Amino acid sequence: MPVILPVNGIEPSFGENCFIAPNATIVGTVVMGNDCSIWFNAVVRGDVNAIYMGNKVNVQDGAVIHCTYQKTATKIGNSVSIGHNAIVHGCTVEDNVLIGMGAIVMDNAVIGNHSIIAAGAVVLEGTIVEPGSVYAGVPAKKVKDISHELIHGEIERIANNYLMYSGWFK
Repeated sequence: MPVILPVNGIEPSFGENCFIAPNATIVGTVVMGNDCSIWFNAVVRGDVNAIYMGNKVNVQDGAVIHCTYQKTATKIGNSVSIGHNAIVHGCTVEDNVLIGMGAIVMDNAVIGNHSIIAAGAVVLEGTIVEPGSVYAGVPAKKVKDISHELIHGEIERIANNYLMYSGWFK
């Protein structure tokens, strides 16, 4: 069974048709939209501040979503894929975004719509990622604009695939 715990009397809330893996951990002020999935060994810790997730968000295996006490909540838009072992911390991720495997997104960063954060990238505190761009490296910098093919071929495809994968476990 997943670990789903209240913190200070506030329990996580889930939209319709969500999949929570048996060893995922979700605690505190976590508000999740519809069609979301939290995968194996993922941790979503709304203990020190709030985490808000839109619809069709997938938090893949080993990823950590957290925030900073009394400073930064985490806001994640719709159709967002957070790759395996990524860390998303006290930031805003807008709609239709792919956060690559092992990437780190720090406090007060804003990841614009239709963007990709490359695998292993480190988005430093306060970085503003332009909508429709790919950021890569340590620290992450813009490497190119996103093509229409990447939006549909990667960002949308992965979000839709994870919705399909979650159906296999229901």
